[in-house]
Amino acid sequence: MSNPLHNHFTFLLAFFVGATALLQQSQVRASDQPNVIVILVDDMGWSDLSCYGSEIPTPHLDALADNGIRYTQFYNTGRCCPTRACLLTGLYSHQTGVGHMTSDDKLPGYQGYLNDQCVTMGDVLRSTGYFTAACGKWHVGYNLAKPLDRGFDRFYGSQAGGFFFQPSKGKDVILNDKVLYDAGNPPPQGWYSTDAWTEYALKFIDEAQQADKPFFVYLAHNAPHFPLQAPQADIDQWKGKYMAGWDKLRSQRYQRQLNMGLIDESFVLSEKEEAVSDWDKLSNDEKERMDLIMAIYAAVMTRLDQSIGTLVSGLKARGEFENTLIVFMSDNGGNAEAGPMGRLEGDHPGDADSTVFCGQSWATLENNPFRKYKHYNHEGGISSPLIAHWPKGITSQKGTINKSTYGHLIDIMATVIDVSGANYPEVHNGKQILPYAGLSLVPTFSGEPIEREALFWEHEGNRAIRVGDMKLVALHNKPWELYNIKVDRSETQNLIEQQPELAVTLAQQWDAWAERSQVLPSPFFKNYQAGDGLPGQPIKTTSKADGPVKKKNTKKGKPKP
Repeated sequence: MSNPLHNHFTFLLAFFVGATALLQQSQVRASDQPNVIVILVDDMGWSDLSCYGSEIPTPHLDALADNGIRYTQFYNTGRCCPTRACLLTGLYSHQTGVGHMTSDDKLPGYQGYLNDQCVTMGDVLRSTGYFTAACGKWHVGYNLAKPLDRGFDRFYGSQAGGFFFQPSKGKDVILNDKVLYDAGNPPPQGWYSTDAWTEYALKFIDEAQQADKPFFVYLAHNAPHFPLQAPQADIDQWKGKYMAGWDKLRSQRYQRQLNMGLIDESFVLSEKEEAVSDWDKLSNDEKERMDLIMAIYAAVMTRLDQSIGTLVSGLKARGEFENTLIVFMSDNGGNAEAGPMGRLEGDHPGDADSTVFCGQSWATLENNPFRKYKHYNHEGGISSPLIAHWPKGITSQKGTINKSTYGHLIDIMATVIDVSGANYPEVHNGKQILPYAGLSLVPTFSGEPIEREALFWEHEGNRAIRVGDMKLVALHNKPWELYNIKVDRSETQNLIEQQPELAVTLAQQWDAWAERSQVLPSPFFKNYQAGDGLPGQPIKTTSKADGPVKKKNTKKGKPKP
């Protein structure tokens, strides 16, 4: 006959052993699977952080750089929606259906929302046990591709960006699927999107801890996208500090970049475009106006950096900092929209009722020392700072500058899969999924090189390919240009006449990529034929757009979206 006391003891022992095993599994999981935070900012130039040469102090981001890795050759797509689609999926943006913006051009690569041939990092990490959350600007076709339907457990943000104190029409503030604030129902006094996105990121991290899960947070800031807005006290700290003008400040940033070792001496400071005046030729009123515009921009940037400090402090307080991979980048280069003199409208510029754009002249500073701006595929349009920070995973390369690896947004998916041990699916929701296009950056965390075949770009007919150190690039409806990026990243010495055979080879590779990646057919490349733009083969295409930046010097010209 069994002994009830013995049976009870046996049950307790088994329970204890089982509970201990579960606890050990939880501890193993927590140590093996790092948390991941991907931070994307909007319309920030390559040189706008102090750790990339700016006069704007960004101590919290600098601290991540000083204890992680700064990459000097990391690329975006040159525009907000394509960058988001590319970053989230690990595919070139046209493959996802977001080859341009969120309007539907009735073409496979340009439907304006994420298609069913792709999965997001949220999908991939949720399938391996992560708690997934997205905060901030979505902008990959909200109504047809909502975050909660595309891999995220939680969402706090907006369909699109472009606001700080209160949402405008079509840019509601949404918690999961519920609209909290809109144009007719503004947030409470003191609400500021940069702060709010970070606050909710930490709330979602609390939920992940309660669920005993590693977390993935996609934090997509509105800052520093127009209309530039910031608290008045922050703006006042910067008034007068940009009276030195863009000419002098460009030279100062360039010298700091050289001193830091971010750039090589062979990278000359690119020449200003004809539309950008010499600062000394402006009137005093014009100088004061432009000083105020950039003071507002600097205030937005410092507030952004403070939010990074809040995030880091929150991670430390929760015991999550050491095993969290943080990657930080920008969606495109500085924005030249609104022309050389930018835009400054409103009774109190920088407040919720004002409209402020930096414009082309200040964007030339923001992208220092490179050519061109947002929209374009020259280095100023597609170069992004990239900071990777992970105390547990980045040790030997802590505090280094990686100048040898040229990477791209498509690499973030591959990197996240690598560090998490997740499996990328071949089929999702019954649909065949395209294989991701990027390479993991994890080898660079220990100083190893990455070998890749090529990178490609296209936006509004602007196009480029990079193979090794050579880059073929063209403006919309203009001939191809060829540069050796290793020695001439400022793209000042066009080598196409000296190396026409290489140009042909690269153009053929671009054409093949464009054909297989849904770049073509394109609303920006009607009647395009392979080889257009090479010497002896002028562009014959027609398009709905000739380019995004108007040369006319205007204070109130309406910018393109």
